Amino acid sequence: MSFRDRFYTPQTAKAILSWRILFGVGVAAGSILLGIAPAFGITLGVVAYSVSVAAAMPRDTRVRIDPFTVQEPWRQFVQSAQRSAVNLHQVVEGVTAGPVQDRMASIVAKLDHGLDETWQIARRGHDIDQAVHRIDPTALRSKLDTLQRQGATEAIASVHGQLESVDRLKAQSTKTANTLRLAQTRLDELVARAAEVSVGAGDTDAYEHDVEDLVVELEGLRQAVQEIRPA
Repeated sequence: MSFRDRFYTPQTAKAILSWRILFGVGVAAGSILLGIAPAFGITLGVVAYSVSVAAAMPRDTRVRIDPFTVQEPWRQFVQSAQRSAVNLHQVVEGVTAGPVQDRMASIVAKLDHGLDETWQIARRGHDIDQAVHRIDPTALRSKLDTLQRQGATEAIASVHGQLESVDRLKAQSTKTANTLRLAQTRLDELVARAAEVSVGAGDTDAYEHDVEDLVVELEGLRQAVQEIRPA
């Protein structure tokens, strides 16, 4: 959420028109009564008022997204989702102020949440791939060949267990990547439909429903990958 978005909110408007005005005036008057120069007292009042309004503004709780901290294919998923988000915001900003823009802004906010979910999924997918790399299946298979020649039964069973763990992690990584790839295709479609919906040429309710479906799917995927415990 940008500073502009956080400023133009009901919470901030209420703060601007609330007791904070009296608070600022009170600080100014009190300063003057204490013998402080009027100009300085008024400055203190303005500062106090501004600080109180700033404190009332909604905080930017969006997570910081940096696609370059994850490897491929996760990076491209995040970057594609970011581009889609930018395009959607541009569409909404181009709509004439009014109920339609407000409705579209609300829908895009849900897709922003979907972007955050995509980022969390990508980070988890990256962690899974890194876990596979740390286990080093190539080295394990080489070790397995040596142990089999030596007939070390218990050690062989242990290596087999580690390789099975690698296979499960790889399968989950592939499944997650495929699901994200499909989700991006659906997101691209939603971006294409946004302009149509914003000018009243599309069904807004159906559009919002499709957006919510996509976000719910991403939330479910994020919860699923978070339950995986990489080695």
